[in-house]
Amino acid sequence: MRLLERLRGKKPSKESEKKKKGTSNYAYAVTRVRAMKSNLLPKESYPRLLNMGIDEITRFIQESEYKNDVDELAMKYSGGDLAEHALNRNLALTHDKLGRITSGELNYLITAYLKRYEILSIKTLLRGKLYNASVEEILEFLIASGQFTYTFLSELAAKATYQEVVESLKKTEYYPLLQKFDGTNLADIENELDKMYYSSLFEAIGEPKSKDRKLFTRIVRLEVDVKNLSNLFRLKKAGVEQYDDIMSLMIEGGIELKPAKLASLPYDEFVNALQKTQYWDAISDVTDLDMASLTILESKFTRYYLESATTFSHASPLSIVPVMDYIIHKNNEVNNLRIIFRGKETGLDDNLIKEQLVVI
Repeated sequence: MRLLERLRGKKPSKESEKKKKGTSNYAYAVTRVRAMKSNLLPKESYPRLLNMGIDEITRFIQESEYKNDVDELAMKYSGGDLAEHALNRNLALTHDKLGRITSGELNYLITAYLKRYEILSIKTLLRGKLYNASVEEILEFLIASGQFTYTFLSELAAKATYQEVVESLKKTEYYPLLQKFDGTNLADIENELDKMYYSSLFEAIGEPKSKDRKLFTRIVRLEVDVKNLSNLFRLKKAGVEQYDDIMSLMIEGGIELKPAKLASLPYDEFVNALQKTQYWDAISDVTDLDMASLTILESKFTRYYLESATTFSHASPLSIVPVMDYIIHKNNEVNNLRIIFRGKETGLDDNLIKEQLVVI
């Protein structure tokens, strides 16, 4: 229960804060993380999962590392709700564990990276309140991480309005931006939160002089390119041509992609320009890009990102990269399981569910 208590409201101890300033414990942390990665579901599991019903899938993951999460929550939830809460709890406990087994610069960078889940929770809360979702519906999509404990998130979910949620975040770095939310500009606020996250992350990295910071920066910059690329395809396929409209959705800091040059290009020229980048490898096997769904393209870009992280991990086995590689693959597994549960619950065709999965 200690881990759950920590997620439900226990503040970081002075000892844990000191860990961020000490020596990075690469050998220990990487050994622990490699063991954690070995517990991820093998790719052979997914065809089996697609042939199961919700209860069967729940029993299946109950026999994996999600067992304690399912057992703990089975008295309160069932079906898809049980699965959703169990996945979120497991991911939150994973983040907590990563914070405990890392120290020094390694801990500092991982902590900065995982702040994305605070952003995700804020988006969920604002969206939930704006569309009058119930407290339970909102809680189903919240992941305790960083300064946002389960207790704190539960309190926010119970607020009556989005204005109350914003006011409750007054002591966080997100408040100045959230004050601009007026109930009509959710998409703009969500976009600005993403930009704020990456800006803060690059600021935390600073001038990447150490090997760890250089490797960490490389992965983050690759991720930025993949996000921008997915957005560019979405906008181009939707026929958005206004340069300013496109650039307002781009995130700065990518490794190779030049959004400012690509934004103004017609679709065909955009595709031609993309062929000169490393990212063409991700989609070169798509026979008809014009007809390909955004889901397929985004899945291929995500796969490319995951495979790149693993390649970096093998090239730098005693560094931050294996830890990042695990975080990225763990998040992908949870996303895959969530897609399967939601798809099954809504009666989605198995082929459509499969299309959305990224299986490595």
